[in-house]
Amino acid sequence: MSIPTLTHRCLSIAVALAVIGQLPVAVAASDAQMIKSAMSAAPKKVSAKATVVAMDAGGKMRTLRQGSNGFTCMPDNPATPGPDPMCMDKAAMAWAMAWIGHTTPVVGQIGFMYMLSGGTDASNTDPYAAKPEPGNHWVKTGPHVMIVGAEQDFYDMYPKDAMPDTAVPYVMWPGTPYQHLMIPVK
Repeated sequence: MSIPTLTHRCLSIAVALAVIGQLPVAVAASDAQMIKSAMSAAPKKVSAKATVVAMDAGGKMRTLRQGSNGFTCMPDNPATPGPDPMCMDKAAMAWAMAWIGHTTPVVGQIGFMYMLSGGTDASNTDPYAAKPEPGNHWVKTGPHVMIVGAEQDFYDMYPKDAMPDTAVPYVMWPGTPYQHLMIPVK
């Protein structure tokens, strides 16, 4: 089974982080360049010991560097409109793989994801939108972290507007199995 390509890095977390979704990650960059890009997603104390993976054009993951702290980082996807390297813990990676595979993620398995270089602009309502279209509520995200996999009542505490104020925490993809909390950072 082929993994769909990246559209949004929150994993877009792309990820995929970067990442992850609808567009394939270009393989033109060297491994060293991809590792540097992936490491920009999280604080140095996290990314320095994280496993770094990249998705090839065929949708297969390739390990660029083995890590030891339980985090996995992915480089920017040059096929997306903005920077989207991401770094996530094991639970967030499982959530991202469910999103990629169009399966339901485990609820209550809370994961944390960094996207400190920003995120590819994406639909705030459609987890699989590949481009802005009327009604799909495209938002621009800057540097942020994400909480994924929480119970429904956790997300009920935060705004779920189709066109959110991205300067404050908000729920992306509300009402879908892939809803998650976006928390902007500066």
